[in-house]
Amino acid sequence: MLMQEEITTLAKKVCDRIVKDIITGTIAQGQKLNEPELARIHGISRGPLREAMSRLESMRLITRTPNIGARVVNLSYEELLEIYQIRESLEGLAAKLAAKAMTVEEKGNLRLLLNSHRKHILDTQGQSYFQQEGDVDFHYCIVHGSKNKRLIDMLAGDLYQLVRMYRYQFSLSSNRPQQALKEHDQICSAIEEGDEDLAEWLMKRHINNARNNIMQRMQIQSPIQDGNTQ
Repeated sequence: MLMQEEITTLAKKVCDRIVKDIITGTIAQGQKLNEPELARIHGISRGPLREAMSRLESMRLITRTPNIGARVVNLSYEELLEIYQIRESLEGLAAKLAAKAMTVEEKGNLRLLLNSHRKHILDTQGQSYFQQEGDVDFHYCIVHGSKNKRLIDMLAGDLYQLVRMYRYQFSLSSNRPQQALKEHDQICSAIEEGDEDLAEWLMKRHINNARNNIMQRMQIQSPIQDGNTQ
């Protein structure tokens, strides 16, 4: 019989794998999750799987309905627009604070991170810009560089994985990866120079461009009628 610590460790490992599958679209938005099948695929019992599913729900990547089961989230046009409006304001503020609060070493590490992202885009021939989560995520590093705990809780907590999913999936097969990298480079330069107002403006513009890209692609994939996705 598994001890609670073992269950938690297994749950985290499985959760991390499922998160990556959801972020990359291997498990599609809106797809129903077959829990017995997931347990079989990942070679775990129902206990660790239940804990993994709870973690996914807390990340807002899945929704669970009694007697129906779990399904990957699929936000409406309006819900996604609201999230990007929040991001534009809050991540702009994070960039402004980071330009002042980040140390020389932290700014240097941000530049090194961006160089590794440039290599990834070249390796994928400009077709994707997949950022691993946490300290190797450009946005995550800037949010933490703000040194504002409440801002970190909001942007690196509740909304983080959900934003990663849309950020990645709507950048595929377009010129967005190269453009996003260029915008990241400009933001990084402003932060390196300690230009708070420019860093804020560039980040807001970057989020707005990303939002416009997503909205345009959502409209192409599912035309909007009467203000709602059909």
